[in-house]
Formats: sequence, C-alpha cells, structure tokens
Amino acid sequence: MLVSNHLGILERSLDAAMLRQRTIANNVANIDTPQFKSKQVVFEDLLKQEMNGASGQQKLQAYRTNARHIPFADSGLNVVPRIVSNPENFVQNNGNDVDLEFEMSEYAKNQIWYNGLTQLTAGHFQKLRSVIEGGGR
Repeated sequence: MLVSNHLGILERSLDAAMLRQRTIANNVANIDTPQFKSKQVVFEDLLKQEMNGASGQQKLQAYRTNARHIPFADSGLNVVPRIVSNPENFVQNNGNDVDLEFEMSEYAKNQIWYNGLTQLTAGHFQKLRSVIEGGGR
C-alpha cells in the first residue's frame, strides 16, 4: 500500500510537470536569441503507451534505478518525460521559433496540472495517514 502504481504515476507526472516548467522558462528566456529552437516536454502520450501497450492490455513494468537490479513486473513505471523540438512553431526572421502566447498558455496549463497532481498526491498520503491512525478522528 505504501508503494503503488498510482503513487509511481503521480511521482513521474510531477517530475514531468517540473521539467515542463523549466523547459517553458528556458524557451521564454531565449525569446530574443537568434536561431534558438523552442522545446517541449512529451510525457502523457508515452504514459498512455506504457500503460496500454499495443494490445490494449496494461503492461506496466517495474521501475529500476539500476540496470543490475532484478526485474519484476507490475510494480513501477518505466516511462520518463522527454524534451523534444517544437516542429510546428513558425520561425521568425532571426531563426527563433519561440511564440510567447503559446508558451504562456502552456505555462498556465502546466500550473493547473501540477496543482491537481499535488492535490492527488496529498490525498493519497492523507488516506494512508487515516489508515495508520485507525480511521477515526
């Protein structure tokens, strides 16, 4: 109960949200840098693929911090967020493709997503606390 797939998914999702925050900040910081190519974080689609697989069956594998650890199934998450180029952005005259409105929109969406994830994580630990304390307050 202390370590579950749900908590692992929340942990990885929070990591992705933090990485997305840093990536957006980097894009905005380089808005006037010639030839700068903006980046974005890909995570949600990778998570769906990991959870459903090609056959539609759940196939979560154990998350191992070291390749030498013994593999075991259904107790972790192997998907990690990736930073990729933003191929759809319009390139300006100076070769820079940062769109401030798009970045700020992504920032707002990411902030809402992060807040929701922190609430879910807090709820998970509140349930654990309730179980440990006997459920009666």
